[in-house]
Amino acid sequence: MSRSGLSRRALIAGAGAAVVGWNTAARAWATAPEAGVAELPALDGVVTLGEGVERFSSDFGHLVSAAPRAVLRPASVRDVQRVVDFARRHRIPVAVNGQSGDAAVVGQAGLESHSSYGQANPRGGIAIDARGLDEVVSIRPGEAVVEAGATWAQLADAALAQGWMPPVLTDYLHLSVGGTLSVGGIGGAVQHHGLQTDTVRELQVVTGTGELVTASRERNRELFEAVLAGGGQAGIIVRATLALVPARERSTVFTLAYDDLDAYLADQAKVLADGRFDLQVGNVVRSADGQRWRYTAELVAYGDAGHPVDREKLLAGLNPVAGETSVVEQGWREYAFRVDAYAGYLRAAGFWGLPKPWLSLFLPASTAGVFMREAAASLTAADLGAGLLLFYPYTRDEVRTPLAVLPQEEVGWHFDLLAFPAPGADIAGMLERNRRLYERAVQLGGKRYLIGAVPGMTAADWQRHYGGLWEQVVQAKRRFDPAGILTPGQGIHGA
Repeated sequence: MSRSGLSRRALIAGAGAAVVGWNTAARAWATAPEAGVAELPALDGVVTLGEGVERFSSDFGHLVSAAPRAVLRPASVRDVQRVVDFARRHRIPVAVNGQSGDAAVVGQAGLESHSSYGQANPRGGIAIDARGLDEVVSIRPGEAVVEAGATWAQLADAALAQGWMPPVLTDYLHLSVGGTLSVGGIGGAVQHHGLQTDTVRELQVVTGTGELVTASRERNRELFEAVLAGGGQAGIIVRATLALVPARERSTVFTLAYDDLDAYLADQAKVLADGRFDLQVGNVVRSADGQRWRYTAELVAYGDAGHPVDREKLLAGLNPVAGETSVVEQGWREYAFRVDAYAGYLRAAGFWGLPKPWLSLFLPASTAGVFMREAAASLTAADLGAGLLLFYPYTRDEVRTPLAVLPQEEVGWHFDLLAFPAPGADIAGMLERNRRLYERAVQLGGKRYLIGAVPGMTAADWQRHYGGLWEQVVQAKRRFDPAGILTPGQGIHGA
């Protein structure tokens, strides 16, 4: 599918000159044909140098910065194939950046990649702007086909218009489909439907050799499982076929407050066990007097017009702080897009563009309380800033994605420190804190989620993280990305 019809001669523009190829000796782009220059392939889209490239030098975390040599803005899947093949032959790193660059585009606020520690940075190589492939291709009963650069917000609206909805949504919807599928994609429906990767029926993937492969559980399964939650190591997702479920009209949102951690753990475990709510999340906030932490369960029941939920039944047997439970009725879309208002506040208050040392962990239920107590004792209000700390349970059996590495116990807890520190905060100290908390989580049987900022990850750390899956991860890298060019920012293979 060609969209722009640009010739190779119009391919790359920078500093007023067209770039015609790659100087293999100087390892730099060449602006004129000469000896030792490998000519670029014909493309439908455009690769840019100079102006605009610096917009891809950072990500949502603003902790790691390195400008790419060039940015591919593809107009076709063929562009991705040809550029990856070119990069393979010349050992140029490549990484997809789902929502970065051009943050000032009208109507497109906050287009930063939501990797938070340079995971999507090509480290001086070629950044692929996934927004060149951002169509919702089709919505049909129970299924959607989308390009990888489309956002979950686009898909949610397109599906809702035809009476469907994605079964699992992240809290913030303006993230690319390909981006979240590359790390897992967790949301409040994980207890019923697993991760977003568990809703994938089929993928189209460009491997590190430039080959376009269709993969599913029935076809090319090794690649399918290596790409989902694989951190971009084995291939680039360019299209996905996703499951949809019938849309619901209403969301009844119950917010329950707890001063006692044990009571919070017990009630969340009870709700998880009987599955009485459609969505189940929770967070840790400062008390009104600022002297302690409070635990808040946010539980959502779906309903439809004329069929209200039974509030009394849903709250039966739960023991939050008396008199502090709130219940709010919202439309399904209103709740799904609830974080937009919060994001608007963070942008207006100046927090959005500041460094954000996020930390995302998974803990076994048997030690989640121990970890939370220790974390709560060491964290301060300044550690969160204008952010929040998510803390809620999930059922491991619902997560069927092999590389979404979780603790071994049947029930686990997601600990997600989404920090938005104030200007002047000790970011280096917060990164050291992340490392300490990560090490403690590992001691207690925990695992990390790939989006977080954990400094100093070594080969031994990654082998420990993947455990018995490590050899599978290594073999997939060798088979599907033999030149080792894809997504070096993860650091999984020592790139």
